Parts: sequence; structure tokens; C-alpha cells
Amino acid sequence: QVHLVESGGGLVQAGGSLRLSCVASVRAFSTYGMGWFRQAPGKAREVVAAISWTGETTYYADSVKGRFTISRDNAKKSVYLQMNNLKPEDTAIYYCTADIQYSTIVAGTTGSWGQGTQVTVSS
Repeated sequence: QVHLVESGGGLVQAGGSLRLSCVASVRAFSTYGMGWFRQAPGKAREVVAAISWTGETTYYADSVKGRFTISRDNAKKSVYLQMNNLKPEDTAIYYCTADIQYSTIVAGTTGSWGQGTQVTVSS
């Protein structure tokens, strides 16, 4: 069983930056792929970024490529999402996810979620 706690959301102006953090309570964290999803009002949850258990492989949605960076610290059982040049369309609740299969995260079919953290970008 995976327990995930996100933090770091907030209100920021367009063009600004935020760094989201997620701490996982799980055995063998270093064997899990990790990822970030988001859900905007009235829209389906979508994958934003994913990182393999080694950290060597990453995935980004086209809408965030070049602006967001996912990273992980296995010693701290944590995954991060650095978000730069934020846009109003990035406004959403951001969720952390973990899965043994990295491909499951990329496919958007993972089932372990945190409670989410709200990111609001004003224009």
C-alpha cells in the first residue's frame, strides 16, 4: 500500500514558478515509478510527468515540455515537480502517483493517488 502526501501548491502569477513535492510512505520506494497528474475543473485527470525508478527515463505531456521538470530523491522517498513559466491553463489540482510499472503511469492507468495540491495561475 502506498501513501502519498503532496505539498507546494499555491497562487502564482503567469510566468511564475512553483515546486511541488511528494513524500511517499512505501517500502522499496526506489523500485517505484513516480508521476504527477493534474485535474482542472470540468476536465479529466491527465498525466503531466513521470519518472522511472532509476530516474533515467522521464515523460512529459506536450503541454508542459520545456517548462516542467520532474525529479526524485530516493533517499528522501520524494518526487518533485519544478514548474516554470506557469500559464493560467496550468491551473488544476496536482496529484502525485506511484506505481511499480512506469508504463502504467505514462498510460494514465495508475491507481495510487495522494490528496492533491491546488495550483492556481492568475493572468
